Amino acid sequence: MGELVSMIRSGAPIAAIADYLDAQPAAARAAEVDALGRRDQASLFERAADAPRIELAHFVPDAVGDLTPVHHAGRNTIATLGYFQRFEKRFARPAGERERLFGYNASNAWFIHPGYFVARATAGNPAWEPRGGVVIDYFVVPDAAVPDGWPPIRESSAGLQRLVYHRTRDFMRRVSSHVSIGRASREVDVDELLDYWFTLCRRDPGAKGDDT
Repeated sequence: MGELVSMIRSGAPIAAIADYLDAQPAAARAAEVDALGRRDQASLFERAADAPRIELAHFVPDAVGDLTPVHHAGRNTIATLGYFQRFEKRFARPAGERERLFGYNASNAWFIHPGYFVARATAGNPAWEPRGGVVIDYFVVPDAAVPDGWPPIRESSAGLQRLVYHRTRDFMRRVSSHVSIGRASREVDVDELLDYWFTLCRRDPGAKGDDT
């Protein structure tokens, strides 16, 4: 059992979890986060309600230039024998903006790419604020330039994407300087949180192993 799993299961406060993750080298931190299963992710999401409120700068730091991709390695809790559980969310700041981010999902589920979204703060929306500080919103897609090399923009209602992204939103909470935890919601008749969580671990542009 990894140290992060042990801390979550023993009830360690989110501040202690953050300190531990921040002290780890990037590769070790990513490995610890990738090892979290469904129960541990669900517990971490609840624990992260006590963390400092997450901001857009967590996903694309202020020092990163506009239209510069930032990759976040992810692991979700979908029951697919592990095949589709690992993915990346790739974010970039639109040119000349600070109030939102553009992004898409990259995974080995090639038949449902790309899963575009717009991320923004939940502040000012009383229904969303308790869920997390940032919402990743698949109801909307980028309406301005995205980084060179990103796939063509498609609505979430198009093709097989509809089965995964249509009418969904992800609500994000901060875990540590590089790590966040999300929970999905879907709006059909009403907007309901789903029993589906995922972790993200940011890989800063220029870091070893990054291909941005």
